Amino acid sequence: MTITFIGHGYVGLVTAAVFADLGNKVWVIGHTPEKIENLKKGIIPIYEPGLEELVKRNVDAGRLLFTMDYAPSVAESQVVFIAVGTPPMPTGEADLSVVFDVAKKVGENLDGYTVVITKSTVPIGTNRRVQSLINDVKSEKAEFDIASVPEFLREGQAIGDTQHPDRVVIGTNQKRAEEVLVELHQPIDGEIFLTSIETAEMIKYASNAFLATKISFANAIAQLSEKLGAHGPDVLEAMGMDRRIGKSFLNAGVGYGGSCFPKDVKALIAIAQENDYDFKLLKEVEETNKHATKQVVKKAQKMIGELSGLTVAVLGLSFKPDTDDMRDAPSLIIIDELLEKGAHIKTYDPIAMENAKRILHGKDGIIFAESALDAVTDADLLIIVTEWNEFRQLNLTEVKKAMKQPRIIDGRNVYDRDDVEELGFVYQGVGQ
Repeated sequence: MTITFIGHGYVGLVTAAVFADLGNKVWVIGHTPEKIENLKKGIIPIYEPGLEELVKRNVDAGRLLFTMDYAPSVAESQVVFIAVGTPPMPTGEADLSVVFDVAKKVGENLDGYTVVITKSTVPIGTNRRVQSLINDVKSEKAEFDIASVPEFLREGQAIGDTQHPDRVVIGTNQKRAEEVLVELHQPIDGEIFLTSIETAEMIKYASNAFLATKISFANAIAQLSEKLGAHGPDVLEAMGMDRRIGKSFLNAGVGYGGSCFPKDVKALIAIAQENDYDFKLLKEVEETNKHATKQVVKKAQKMIGELSGLTVAVLGLSFKPDTDDMRDAPSLIIIDELLEKGAHIKTYDPIAMENAKRILHGKDGIIFAESALDAVTDADLLIIVTEWNEFRQLNLTEVKKAMKQPRIIDGRNVYDRDDVEELGFVYQGVGQ
């Protein structure tokens, strides 16, 4: 098939590259000349393991093409995916302005029969609005159906998640569109779940909100375990052994972040509010998540006392490992609070340093270190924020020698408490 993706972020670029690798001709439309020119050369704007190689292979094969022009890409495509950002507005609602702008441009360039899919995470009813906008501008000879095919990608594992998903949700009310999309996704190794458009839109929000709830529940149990003298990690591990519960997303830490969970939780709260339902559970999920992040600095104060004038090494800046994504990263909140307390920061991340420098530019009291060992040198305290494998494998004997005071707050339970304390560190994990 010939396919068009509008948007070259994590979702659009990864999914486009995977479909190209399956033998389809895939256009990717962007709006930034520099990024499009770089993509044509196989230079990608995001970090995702394996993605650069996948993009370059399919660009060289002539299957993956990048453009800023909606013609002829849309006109020759049987399927068009809208995969643009839907960031939160101050109210928590999703900003759909780009989705609607793109829908009009798609409509103006349709030719023949096309299935127009919203891949972006959008509130229930958005696809119907997209349908209306396209109808207003399309030519008489153009035919189209709409569909919702939500994404369920994890940054850092996005290629594998696209190739081998747990399920492919296809929401459409038209048999013709359903047949096209089932054929398109046939090579994808995942169970196909057919449903209505509105149900597909809801499945995406419900899934992310539930995973966020699971994380916040794990953090709440960990915090209570600390107060009661129970070992939180063991509590959560034993819970996860119950097949009804499952182990995924039950690791306590410094809270969730990234481009999905925070905005999707806010959006679902706003959607509920608009429809006269007070989603108190999700409001508490948000509050519990904020509390988990703020606990880090409180633990630092409890361990040391006054932080003013002390040097704190912060290892890990991205919101999770294997990505350079800094959106809603807990590290940003933790660093701001440490700076407010008068601490000096030395920080390091294996991948996200350049993004962090742009975001934290202009803040006094931050040194961007060249390595993890450089970051901990002469530090009074080490805080682990992101669980990169590089940090798991640190030589803690060398770390202790380099630090002014051997203290660790392990925000991801990377280390074994007994082993670390045996080396002479003062240690505090999560739920311990």
